[in-house]
Amino acid sequence: MLNKYARAFFTRVLTPFAAFLLRRGVSPDAVTLVGTAGVVAGALVFFPRGEFFWGTIVITLFVFSDLVDGNMARQAGVSSRWGAFLDSTLDRVADGAIFGGFALWYAGGGDDNVLCAVSIFCLASGQVVSYTKARGESIGLPVAVNGLVERAERLVVSLVAAGLAGLHAFGVPWVQVLLPVALWLVAVGSAVTLGQRVVTVRREAAEADAAAGGAATGSGATS
Repeated sequence: MLNKYARAFFTRVLTPFAAFLLRRGVSPDAVTLVGTAGVVAGALVFFPRGEFFWGTIVITLFVFSDLVDGNMARQAGVSSRWGAFLDSTLDRVADGAIFGGFALWYAGGGDDNVLCAVSIFCLASGQVVSYTKARGESIGLPVAVNGLVERAERLVVSLVAAGLAGLHAFGVPWVQVLLPVALWLVAVGSAVTLGQRVVTVRREAAEADAAAGGAATGSGATS
């Protein structure tokens, strides 16, 4: 849902910056790699120590590389299957680091096994949600469903909540409860989205198989 509207807005905003990087000879792949490294570092250095505010700031600075690299590729006319593959693969790495960072905190200083498990579920379900679409498309199905919680929603909800929860270290009361609430929301939303995609792929596969069977029957009748 957010993907549809936020991506278009930020693409327009970041276009001048993307053009600036191209003029400096920076490649889209380099931006992808640096952006992912920054997100991973921010998540795995700050989050396991409970420093959610600063971790979120660092991650936010780098997460926009996901929009900048594609914008650069389009402006330079070098969009490629390799670039799309690299971008998608490293997105999974970044997402895993973010929710892995939450899990490490709750397994350690956060001392909450339930929220550790919820964080791990968010990590795993996010990967599977992406896999279902990629796998469905690889067997020739359109997978024509967006779902309740996609990558943009997972990142926005979890990072906004983490950033606000981090204000507890500056004396803001009660905000620390926002992160657990966000993780539960992402977990439930991801489960619903997974169900939506599985149902859609099952329906599309049945329709494709029926169409193929009908075409084969028709061909046999006219031969």
